Amino acid sequence: MAFEHILFDLDGTLTDSYEGIAKCVQYALHYYGIEENNEENLKRFIGPPLWESFHIFYDFPEEKAKEAVLKYRERYHTVGVYENKVIAGVPETLKTLYDNGKKIYLATSKPLKLAKIVLEHFDLAKYFTFICGASLDFSFEDKASIINYVLDNQHIENRSSAIMIGDRKFDIIGAKQCGIKSVGVLCGFGSEDELKEYKADYIVPEFSDILSIIME
Repeated sequence: MAFEHILFDLDGTLTDSYEGIAKCVQYALHYYGIEENNEENLKRFIGPPLWESFHIFYDFPEEKAKEAVLKYRERYHTVGVYENKVIAGVPETLKTLYDNGKKIYLATSKPLKLAKIVLEHFDLAKYFTFICGASLDFSFEDKASIINYVLDNQHIENRSSAIMIGDRKFDIIGAKQCGIKSVGVLCGFGSEDELKEYKADYIVPEFSDILSIIME
């Protein structure tokens, strides 16, 4: 079936944000006397809410983990947000979807203010009907909650007409919890094994390959 409502993750799906995120995580950890240079460890911060990553991977108590996010933001808001690049095929694919009348939405765990900066910086915001991101006070950042908010806010009652595009398990889990299909893209930070384990409905190697699913 053809899908009419297309929800996208941001980090690892539309843009390669590794450099900015990694350097800001290092900046925050350095404040606590921790030097982290392992790329795989730093990549773990892409996808889930940041405070959870500090809490789970470095055993920070919740309050300290949230404090670490504030330290992370010191650098990210001014420098890190621009240490970013668009993934191959994204502008052309979004334009094709837009030109064919598809409704395009952003559903990201990145704070809304920063997500808008990224989309505007890369001239992608013009394709989006609605942009939804996390709050800065940690009260609204769970992926399922964000996806569900988009669906409710945009009055998408027929959930079979919607599909979530993402690169990590969080996108797939969130989509399933909200009753919509999902596509896992391998151009981001998640592995094929991860996307298969969490049962993405579709898996594609390149971003532009989503067109064969959405437009069929």
